[in-house]
Amino acid sequence: MSLPSSDFADDFPNAEVIGTDITPIQPSWVPPNVKFELEDCNQEWTWADNTFDFINMRMLIGVFQDWHALFRQAYQTCKPGGYVESFVCSCHFVSDDGSVKPGSALDQWGNIWTEGGKAFGRTFDPYEEDLQRKGMEAAGFVDIEFKDMAIPVGVWHPDKDAAERGLW
Repeated sequence: MSLPSSDFADDFPNAEVIGTDITPIQPSWVPPNVKFELEDCNQEWTWADNTFDFINMRMLIGVFQDWHALFRQAYQTCKPGGYVESFVCSCHFVSDDGSVKPGSALDQWGNIWTEGGKAFGRTFDPYEEDLQRKGMEAAGFVDIEFKDMAIPVGVWHPDKDAAERGLW
């Protein structure tokens, strides 16, 4: 499995790449232009306005009570003309061939996460609730683009790109 900050740093060796997490468990085998900072993205961000050219957020499902606040802070810390990328996926398994049967473990999986999130005031359904789009629009982002894609479970898919997404 790749580490997004390391991949980005390898692709852009002249960039300073900052990875953040709420836990101090980060790999030591990263490119020299990567550093990690402890940061709770649910709290007020510690960076000044207009700090970053690019902000990448992924798989923050179940993390936020206020998705609008997340994107408001991303908007503030991104430089004018910068780029914010956010990736979430559904916790609900679906199939285009009917292989996820009603009542099966895979069918129930997403509902269990949804109900668990409700119990502690967080959503595991930001994709279904369109929270990224709503948060970005409320924050003032323009030129918002969305890409929906299927992500197979595993690398079995005959399409190379789909198989690579399934590896993730």
